[in-house]
Amino acid sequence: MSQLFSSLSFGPLSLSNRIVIAPMCQYSADEGLATDWHTIHLGQLAQSGAGLLIIEATAVSPRARISWADLGLWDDDTEAALAKVLASVRRWSAMPIGVQLAHAGRKASTARPWEGGGAIAPGQAHGWQVLAPSAVPFKDGDPIPEALDAAGIDAVVEDFVAAAKRAVRLGLELIELHAAHGYLLHQFLSPLSNQRNDQYGGSLENRMRLLLRVFDAVRTVVPGNVALGVRISATDWVDGGWDVAQSIVLAKALEARGNDFLHVSSGGLDSRQQIPVAAGYQVPQAAAIKAEIDTPVIAVGLITEPAHAESILVEGKADAIGIARGILYDPRWPWHAAAALGAQVSASPQYLRCEPHAVRGLFKPVAQG
Repeated sequence: MSQLFSSLSFGPLSLSNRIVIAPMCQYSADEGLATDWHTIHLGQLAQSGAGLLIIEATAVSPRARISWADLGLWDDDTEAALAKVLASVRRWSAMPIGVQLAHAGRKASTARPWEGGGAIAPGQAHGWQVLAPSAVPFKDGDPIPEALDAAGIDAVVEDFVAAAKRAVRLGLELIELHAAHGYLLHQFLSPLSNQRNDQYGGSLENRMRLLLRVFDAVRTVVPGNVALGVRISATDWVDGGWDVAQSIVLAKALEARGNDFLHVSSGGLDSRQQIPVAAGYQVPQAAAIKAEIDTPVIAVGLITEPAHAESILVEGKADAIGIARGILYDPRWPWHAAAALGAQVSASPQYLRCEPHAVRGLFKPVAQG
């Protein structure tokens, strides 16, 4: 039996297979509100046969957005807009859906990627004052961020908690806290961006404090039937930065607090990063962390071939496989993977007649709401 198409649990959430659609920003919201684009985008991904769909980085406050066009979940209007999208998707798909809650920190207030993606200064159209652990910009020439004071840190925690409550009301089955890719929670973790001299800076224990505080606070408001996990960058790919050894300490601390899964990515914090991009380039980091914890680990990053995904699981390097850009390119990647691995995959009845003759029995019909 294919490991990729075997079942897996993230705490209370049972998945029919180990393919996770990773969060992918769409930069297509209207002042934080989900739009028809999200209905189309999430709708097609929910027909892919994957075991889990995680909605893109969703800002916990307006200042937490990466760009002015980011999705948000910070008030009744943003909650209602996402509820409308989810109702449409769920009518036609039973796939579990989660959300990634995020704060961009010093990497906020940017243009959309296809418009250059550069930082936008406060006072300019679509720009605002960004926040960070320290007044150190992401790269030379970017606006100087405002270092968070104690009240600002408290507000960030409260924003994550409020967004988590909204996610629960929306019936989302999983919440992922975004502590990767150089965004705010990662900025506090890394000594390259965190130059504080208070209880949130300096030692590893202090630099982990904000993420653990956010996790604990969210954990208290998330009911037992909703999975809660964290995405991290296992390394900054810069000497003297965040690395795998520190990630293992963090993973153990999260596990002790009831973390249901760990999504292992890398990079994004410092423009000096030197990433050895190749197929599965982040798998060694996921494997090193998995060897030290019992928490299920998602590996992600240029895992595009079914045989490669299967081998990662068979060799015990991860528990699940995150697919991102690969499923944008091929929205039926799980179908093709199942065919290649001799497995079965769920498909809506509207699509059953497209099952290829060479792989009869590939599809498992699914009920619709």
